[in-house]
Amino acid sequence: MGSVFRSEEMCMAQLFLQSGSAYDCISELGETGLVEFRDLNPSVSSFQRKFVSEIKRCEEMERILGYLLREIRKMGIPLPDVEVSPVAPPPKQVLEIMEQLQRLELELSEVARNKEKLQRNLLELTEYGLMLRLTRGFMCRSERDQLGPQYEEFPFLEKDNVTGCTSMQRLGAKLGFISGLIQRAKMEAFERMLWRACKGYTIFSHSELDECVQDPDTGEVTKSVVFLISFWGDQIGQKVQKICDCYHCHLYPHPDSAEERDEVLESLKTRTQDLQTVLHRTDEYLRQVLDRASESVCTWVIQVKKMKAIYHILNLCSFDVTNKCLIAEVWCPVNDLTALRRALEEGSRKGGATIPSFVNRIPSNGTPPTLLRTNKFTSGFQNIVDAYGVGSYREVNPAPYTIVTFPFLFAVMFGDLGHGVVMALFALWMVLCEKDPKVTRSKNEIWQMFFAGRYMILMMGLFSIYTGLIYNECFSKSLNVFSSGWSVRAMFTELHWTNETLRTNPLLTLDPNVTGVFNGVYPFGIDPIWNMASNRLTFLNSYKMKMSIIVGVLHMSFGIVLGVFNHLHFRQKFNLYLVFVPELLFLLCLFGYLGVMIVYKWLAFSVRDSSMAPSVLVHFINMFLMKTDGETPLYPGQMVVQVLLVVTALLSVPVLLLGKPVYLYWLHHGGRSQSSYRGYERVQRGSVEDLSVTLSQDMEEGVSHSDHSISREAHPEFDLGSVLLHQAIHTIEYCLGCISNSASYLRLWALSLAHAQLSEVLWNMVIRLGLRTDSRAGSVLLALMFILFSVLTVSILLLMEGLSAFLHALRLHWVEFQNKFYGGTGVKFIPFAFSLLPSGLDQDGLMGEAPSVL
Repeated sequence: MGSVFRSEEMCMAQLFLQSGSAYDCISELGETGLVEFRDLNPSVSSFQRKFVSEIKRCEEMERILGYLLREIRKMGIPLPDVEVSPVAPPPKQVLEIMEQLQRLELELSEVARNKEKLQRNLLELTEYGLMLRLTRGFMCRSERDQLGPQYEEFPFLEKDNVTGCTSMQRLGAKLGFISGLIQRAKMEAFERMLWRACKGYTIFSHSELDECVQDPDTGEVTKSVVFLISFWGDQIGQKVQKICDCYHCHLYPHPDSAEERDEVLESLKTRTQDLQTVLHRTDEYLRQVLDRASESVCTWVIQVKKMKAIYHILNLCSFDVTNKCLIAEVWCPVNDLTALRRALEEGSRKGGATIPSFVNRIPSNGTPPTLLRTNKFTSGFQNIVDAYGVGSYREVNPAPYTIVTFPFLFAVMFGDLGHGVVMALFALWMVLCEKDPKVTRSKNEIWQMFFAGRYMILMMGLFSIYTGLIYNECFSKSLNVFSSGWSVRAMFTELHWTNETLRTNPLLTLDPNVTGVFNGVYPFGIDPIWNMASNRLTFLNSYKMKMSIIVGVLHMSFGIVLGVFNHLHFRQKFNLYLVFVPELLFLLCLFGYLGVMIVYKWLAFSVRDSSMAPSVLVHFINMFLMKTDGETPLYPGQMVVQVLLVVTALLSVPVLLLGKPVYLYWLHHGGRSQSSYRGYERVQRGSVEDLSVTLSQDMEEGVSHSDHSISREAHPEFDLGSVLLHQAIHTIEYCLGCISNSASYLRLWALSLAHAQLSEVLWNMVIRLGLRTDSRAGSVLLALMFILFSVLTVSILLLMEGLSAFLHALRLHWVEFQNKFYGGTGVKFIPFAFSLLPSGLDQDGLMGEAPSVL
């Protein structure tokens, strides 16, 4: 089989890299993505490896690049497209890139600090100006009222008639002012604290700003309140100052006179204009610096990413005794060994090594990783299989068969011509737009899942169209393409039906034995007349239930047959007789016979003698009871055949339970001369059973023990109890699974019925209401009903029902189909490739919409 049907053959190879060209050789391997490296220093911590300083340098460059990308995104500068992926820079160029990045970071950080200071000064000046404009109103109002209303509650502030001074002034206290801004949310608590602490020795005036201002400390835009506090004495002033500091008020000096206030406002206006000019020029200079940096930042990101990956791989290698050669061990597909040698030769040429690096294939007892090559069409189906478990090495791959069976089982549950057309058109649009950057670069995770499975959705839609034609359902309505095989006219002519008969009888039955009533089977799918029949649901239930059983038995039988390819490939021929044959006989003698009876009943009884057809379910139950109960047999000799099938199925159980353990026991005790496992390309496992299987392969080929250097004592002893326990679990699981799995396929019938009924309910409760309206507003109502019908169809029937059918089809493949032959215990082959290595900048989303060419 090719790599599509079975994982590729892998081998362990040893790379000998010269120290001078090791960097370039690893770079070439990263571009090609041919091998998976093994860690030859598992006991050495990450901080003690040889190239840890180079990795730290790369991480420092990643930090600087992250800072540059954040500044570029903040300025809204678009990143240019990188058409060709740059190669990893040589080690000599790394220092130059590091110096450029450090120089850029220093320049940008200095400009950013200056800009931040200027912006803070501008915000403070803006706040100061707003505060002065509002406090001017406070002072004008106080002068107009001669401070009378403000000081009525302070009798000690009244002026003496002789001296013209207040009592506070006679004590040497001066009137002071504190002004500033406070957040509106803190205003109430601030005023309460001021009153309690100062015991009424303050006058508090405030007014809310109409516009929102930016906080110079936090940068948040908030609603603020301007306040002016008048107080007597330095002690009260100190208390007020501390309270303002506790509430993080922005305090500004308050002028003593109106003339001084006007001078300060004029000065603030001039300084604000100067700061805005300086800020504008600073922004222009910063944009120029970032524009120059944006031209190279994407290239630098890719180069740093590749450098870090190369040094990480070099840390996995080990040095020889002379420290002049690095040794690496890799898993590589056998078919790619030639390309691997070419990559090492190209790396040695670029590194200028006098002695070229080379590869040596070595044997290994480890389990090779699994490599299954996919394309954009098969990748979605392969991901479904891998979600169950990565296939064991060289095991049969279910993905090629899933391409057909998965969409088909989905369509059996989702069968509707209209819904299938909508789904197929949506998938076709995604397929046609798969090269559109706007579609491929979307960051929405749900959209990414849909887009990754576009070919799967297309196949599901096409198969749904097919099953919809079989069911003859299009948005719950039937299509009369070939004209129905049933005719009502013959009932009027032969049985003398009249219009009175139609009026007096709500339900009438068509008799197929009347000449002219039944003219033949509908050419394709279900006859459309069933859409009007009162027993339509009963008919469809019987049809879909029996079809589900037949499809299930065929699907499970196909899974058992696929196990033959595993037995033959791993040279376990005894499994054909002791596992495959008993399993297939048990399934087919019971449930396969049930499918045969269903098909025979369909063929043996026509519509005219359908009333005489016996019940298949009753015959199937009587098959196990070995009695007839007076039922009419389906065919002559039915009882003999059924007894023979039941006996065969029962006899296959002990063969399946004891055959393989007894055979393996015979091989180890008194059987043919034993031999050991040959060939490192095959899978070796640690269990006793698999070791026994390996020994039996060589015995069946007649290989003698003398042909190998490995002694018999190198293998663990054979444990019959362990093998018996394993086989007993498998036998019980399989026999019970045949019953439960066959019943599990009835979900095809249940979900198909549910989908059809939901579609019919949606049509009757939405579209029919619009079609029944005869008034002039009927067209408007019909348009509204059609919009509602479309929304509900997409949201309920396509998305929710589609997801339900998808999950049930997934379960049928994982549990009922794949467990018949698929182990899924392998390790996925993850090659060292630059395109598969996300950098920290990609994970943080700093690259934005910049396309990746890796």
